[in-house]
Amino acid sequence: MPSSTIDTFLACSIMIILALSAMVGTSKIMAPYLNDLSQRDDSERFQEFASHILLHTGSPVNWGQMKDNTPNTLGLAKADSSLPYELDIDKVSRLNNENVFSLTYAQLWEAFGIQDVAFQIEVRALFDLSVNMISNSSQGNQTTYEFKVTTLKSGMPISANFVGYVALKDFVERATSSTNSSGVGSFSVNIPNSLNGTALVMVLARAQVNPQVVSFNTYSFGHNSLSPFPNQTFTRLSPINYILNTSLVYSTVEVLKARLFTYNYSFILTEKTHGVQTREYSIPHLLDSSPMIIVLTGTNGSVSFAEWVSYPQLPLQIGVNFSESIAGSKVVLKNQIVTINSALYEVITKWGGQV
Repeated sequence: MPSSTIDTFLACSIMIILALSAMVGTSKIMAPYLNDLSQRDDSERFQEFASHILLHTGSPVNWGQMKDNTPNTLGLAKADSSLPYELDIDKVSRLNNENVFSLTYAQLWEAFGIQDVAFQIEVRALFDLSVNMISNSSQGNQTTYEFKVTTLKSGMPISANFVGYVALKDFVERATSSTNSSGVGSFSVNIPNSLNGTALVMVLARAQVNPQVVSFNTYSFGHNSLSPFPNQTFTRLSPINYILNTSLVYSTVEVLKARLFTYNYSFILTEKTHGVQTREYSIPHLLDSSPMIIVLTGTNGSVSFAEWVSYPQLPLQIGVNFSESIAGSKVVLKNQIVTINSALYEVITKWGGQV
């Protein structure tokens, strides 16, 4: 299927789903009696559950920001939103087990309150983006690195505009480009040879058919140094309620800079609190249809690092592994396009009998 056809199909699918979402928007203010659905067909019942969890806020309505509490009832919708299927950035982030304030599946299941039902929630970008280094060459006092970017939807190419950043200690460089009808593009960055350590490349992309359809990915490499350690080896990064909560894994870790990157913006974050092995940084509310990538650069002895987290903290998956469920049990899947901070993502929920 040609790329232009895939792009058109993606655009039409989004318009249709958003139109259908608007038609059911009024159900957000009328909590269904979930327990009264027990006599319905499983498919219909599970579809109601899937809509309920995305259209309702849960209680308390701001449970996502209450980082040390669990919700009384489960719902992921943003409070006071005029849009159906607009999810709360913190409720979503607390589904990610890499966040120190994350909820377990047991806590979610108890808050949902239907004992004979099991579920799985996955939140991800609407298209896949990969970034890989294809060349590097040193000339004079700098090294040029070239990267290949690929954008695909269900294995087929889509066209996207993208911005690429590289961060190493105090150094940041930005480049812009796009992927062609084959879903392939490239960009290059120049890093001074006077620097050494872990360099982090971030790519944020927007589909050309709709700038609200976004995706991102990262790539780490050593510049004049050994290969980097895995992400969050030296820090634990957990964004919640527009605060980046940072725990330093070792007492010898020193933070140089905390930066935020989106499609249109990049800047240094303001430190809010400073503890012995903790830091808090304020995250601004931005009017940008883009995920936020927050990067901490620093050192641990002679080792430099550049570690990152996204906000909302995606992709994520939590819940029952239905591939290991009892053979023959009925599983219902629902895909839904949702809005988080003006950008569009996909939520996939799976529902079945308690296992």
